[in-house]
Amino acid sequence: METYTLNVAGLTRELTLCRAAEDLDIAAFIMFSDVELTVACAEELLKKAPDFDIIITAETKGIPLGYEMARQSGRNYIVARKSVKLYMSDPISVKVKSITTAAEQTLYLSGEDVARLKGKRVLVVDDVISTGESLSALEKLLAEAGGEIAAKMAVLAEGAAADRDDIIFLEKLPLFPR
Repeated sequence: METYTLNVAGLTRELTLCRAAEDLDIAAFIMFSDVELTVACAEELLKKAPDFDIIITAETKGIPLGYEMARQSGRNYIVARKSVKLYMSDPISVKVKSITTAAEQTLYLSGEDVARLKGKRVLVVDDVISTGESLSALEKLLAEAGGEIAAKMAVLAEGAAADRDDIIFLEKLPLFPR
């Protein structure tokens, strides 16, 4: 099993390389269950964050980071869901295609979350930005909800995303052509 050594937020992790396409491997960055990593990355991202009112992230891998950034900053966070839940009134939605998911997905915000975002300065947070598709979907949801993007942030920028000047991230994550 091949790995990539990642140094981020003062911590070192060995990431397993996984096949994303016939000619491409990616390093699997998984914050789930790694509380030390989640806490450290949230702290470092908050040091780089501009003034904001609320955080938004996409279900599922961004949830631990969004929660921890909210906890440390004393602000709330919202999760754009992958399905409509019974408690969600008047949801809005947008389609998204991610490098780590085979099928196209839809992200949803409830009417209540839309109201919480209207007129607010929002940190858009994710664990990894790669193709930017998830980020774009969150931007579209925010535009429809009337929220203002304070910053787009991630722990890692993968591949060409590291060359973008519109995102704040802690470290670059290379792609691994086969």
